[in-house]
Amino acid sequence: MAVERENLLRVTRIYAEEAALELERGREIIARWPEADIVRIASHWQIPEVHGDETNVARWVRIKTEALVLGLKKSVATRVNGRSADFIAPSLSNGCAMACSYCYVPRRKGYSNPITVFANIEQITRHLARHVAARGPKSEPNQCDPEAWVYDIGENGDCSVDALISENVRDVCDLFRMTPTAKASFATKFVNRDLLEWDPAGRTRIRFSLMPATTARVTDLRTSPMADRIAAINDFVDAGYEVHVNFSPVILTPTWLADWAELFDQLDAALHARAKAQLACEVIFLTHNEGLHEVNLGWHPKGEELLWTPAVQEEKRSQNGAVNVRYRHPLKAQAVAALGDLIALKLPYCRVRYAF
Repeated sequence: MAVERENLLRVTRIYAEEAALELERGREIIARWPEADIVRIASHWQIPEVHGDETNVARWVRIKTEALVLGLKKSVATRVNGRSADFIAPSLSNGCAMACSYCYVPRRKGYSNPITVFANIEQITRHLARHVAARGPKSEPNQCDPEAWVYDIGENGDCSVDALISENVRDVCDLFRMTPTAKASFATKFVNRDLLEWDPAGRTRIRFSLMPATTARVTDLRTSPMADRIAAINDFVDAGYEVHVNFSPVILTPTWLADWAELFDQLDAALHARAKAQLACEVIFLTHNEGLHEVNLGWHPKGEELLWTPAVQEEKRSQNGAVNVRYRHPLKAQAVAALGDLIALKLPYCRVRYAF
């Protein structure tokens, strides 16, 4: 279910930490919505009327549309990753205006998940510049990148949407534009053509998340249509971005393999030669969570018909101790192999960076 750009964010209330209001980026964000009510808060994690209130389930999408939170990133640190990227950079934001029903980020926020923008961007960029400088050149290629250290800058949100709110994403991409040993990376489900004017000089990798359109219409609420995401790839390559794709999440519907075959045909037909030559993908099968399942039943039960399928799922305890569910072994192993074979057949030029 798509949403028009102008309706994605109609901010009427900004919850703001006092310290964030004192920073230049905080003042810039406030100025973008001069009619919005400013509600001063002690912490962006502690807003009773937004987070942790079960009655907010029915207002899930409305809160995402109308509320914005402005805070400071307290823990400015970079973590080792090694899968999608070499490192996870400090978040520029937390939360999203879109409403994919399988998203893991709302699990930390309770019953609503508006965007929290961090105003201390100068502290974040200084940290990243020091971290990149300390690494020096990459001495050995790996699956993240053969030459550059890759920093995921959008772990807890969607940078294409965040770029509608502030200059945070552009500031970080500009930093990497001038950094020959590293590059930024983020996944997105929103086509923001403003980014085509940024001239990233090959130092930003955008990963467009793709899945069959019939499934996306049920689970990817308020996102750009799948056809728009595919159509944008050539333009972003031409604008100087490295563009990969995320086949994610892979949801095992009764027609899943045929649906993915159709998607791969659409992708192959749309891409020009330069886009194909640089293409790589990540493949991530669905992981769900019982708590999120219960929340989703309150606002979008139709999506749970696809996501919550206990007959073919088993428990998986994550690194942070949360109990999630994933497809049972060996069903998942068979599905991973089948999709890999299909990619090799339909998109032989597309390197699979990892699949799980």
